[in-house]
Amino acid sequence: MDRYDYIIVGAGSAGCVLAARLSEDGRKRVLLLEAGPDDRRFWIQVPIGYGRSFYDRRVNWMYMTEPVAALDGRPSYWPRGKVLGGSSSINAMVYVRGQPEDYDGWKAAGNPGWGWADVLPLYKRMESHAWGESEWHGGSGPLGIAAPTTELHPICQVFLRACEEAGLPRNPDFNGAKQEGAGAYHLTIKDGLRMSAARAYLRPARRRANLRIETGAEATRILFEGRRAVGIEYRQGGHSVTARAGAEVILCAGAVNTPKLLLLSGIGPAEELQALGIAPRVDSPAVGRHLQDHFDVGLIYRTTVPTLNNQLYPWWGKAWAGMNYLLARRGPLALSLNQAGGFFRSRPDLDRPNIQLYFSPLSYLKAPPGTRPLMNPDPYAAFNMSISPCRPTSRGFLRLRAADPTDSPEIHPGYLDTDQDRQDVLAGLHFLRRLAATPALSALIAEEIRPRPDGDDDESLLAFARGHGVTVFHPVGSCRMGMDARGCVVDPALKVHGIDALRVADASIFPTLTSGNTNAPAMMVGEKASDLILNRA
Repeated sequence: MDRYDYIIVGAGSAGCVLAARLSEDGRKRVLLLEAGPDDRRFWIQVPIGYGRSFYDRRVNWMYMTEPVAALDGRPSYWPRGKVLGGSSSINAMVYVRGQPEDYDGWKAAGNPGWGWADVLPLYKRMESHAWGESEWHGGSGPLGIAAPTTELHPICQVFLRACEEAGLPRNPDFNGAKQEGAGAYHLTIKDGLRMSAARAYLRPARRRANLRIETGAEATRILFEGRRAVGIEYRQGGHSVTARAGAEVILCAGAVNTPKLLLLSGIGPAEELQALGIAPRVDSPAVGRHLQDHFDVGLIYRTTVPTLNNQLYPWWGKAWAGMNYLLARRGPLALSLNQAGGFFRSRPDLDRPNIQLYFSPLSYLKAPPGTRPLMNPDPYAAFNMSISPCRPTSRGFLRLRAADPTDSPEIHPGYLDTDQDRQDVLAGLHFLRRLAATPALSALIAEEIRPRPDGDDDESLLAFARGHGVTVFHPVGSCRMGMDARGCVVDPALKVHGIDALRVADASIFPTLTSGNTNAPAMMVGEKASDLILNRA
């Protein structure tokens, strides 16, 4: 049995950060386990390559939820990274921290040390921002952050003018003094390459003799001595392997696989575990509960002017884009498809934005897993606009199907279960229609194309959302943080209630969803966990 100080399960957004930080001093032996392969693949490093990895089982868990009653019985496709870098290696690279009130809410819920004043320095420590060091940004951290302007497709500027005409002011930085407004998204890209957690944190650390990285290593069980976690059992190359941790085991496997591993190891709702033949070690009812995710609904508009469809649909357009990227690391392949967007309040009485906007200067029909629609946009000029409520009140859950580690868990997202979430979606769709009617956008819109709502009334819009809404791929909360051991899985130090030497550090610990994309907050959790483990102030 191999022995280490720390064993980290999952080399994703938080796990890569944590492995790099814990191994910095060169003395502590760290083992990092990743179920997927190495990230040194062309389509992972090319920013727009997520159009391929989105449906690639070699680097993606490709989870499907159970049928969702509120979505007309449709299941929801949940891609999750299965590769060094985790979901930061296959996501759309949008860098949004959320709102200060999100973190102050975490703190007010009984999690000292997690307020905005506590986490802002961690974000600045992470960043090497294109604008350099400032009150809001770091300039010398490992994570490169791009702030594209001239590289954006020209139609993005039309969208931003439309937002101004609809009453939403321009905002060049959603991670600055305020989040409200419309602008270009900042992206985890540097020098034309994706800046995943693996590239930013793990690649510089790989040469360290005290850090061992094992790929193709899927954790199957936590090992215990009494109430203390002492190691991990994992499968690699068809064999069962065990490794022992002298200090701690830290789970960084994400909002699906972290609770799955806890449940397989006997930590979870006791009655459910017993029904599957798993001996309960700790009756922890919150494992797999309180699941939250951002829900998205979009509209597609055919245009009278060229969009990215015109560049990326024909073979010669793909060839030009490829040559431009290979020679200069520029052009559409060097950016995300989510180039612009914003945050707005659906009602004037709200004190902060509650809905996020996405604008993509191309369109593609959604397709079932196994196809690659992102690499093949529609054969006509069009763009996509969508909305996502920032702080949904609906809650879902996940649980094991069986005691077999190779089985995917049951995932029940709980979308649109509350009236507030339904009202927010309706308000967002009404706002998209307002944007389309502005002088700026209406001048170039030929038609709203299918799939589209059958009418402008609430009933038609909600029916459209139920029939066509999708996830934004931001599941959190399934091992949420808090002092109540019955309602939460980890305490504010990220220690699992009822077990010694076991922590969780990933998006599953979020008490509530942050207002925006979740990759940046997940990486921040890795930074915070390293401070907690190493007792740094």
